[in-house]
Amino acid sequence: MKNLKLKSARAAKDLSQEELARKCDVSRQTISAIEKGDYNPTIKLCIAICKALDKTLDELFWNE
Repeated sequence: MKNLKLKSARAAKDLSQEELARKCDVSRQTISAIEKGDYNPTIKLCIAICKALDKTLDELFWNE
């Protein structure tokens, strides 16, 4: 399932996939794969992404 919440949060912060990847110490391809739903990130990476985007785990990764 695509992670549209992550993509919209990244866009709201005006960050490219490359910029977010650098903040989280991963490749741009990793961020792209997460957004497309092709990769399930570790909890450590989820937390790093949340910190970079000022969001909670619930806001970005948990479905209602």
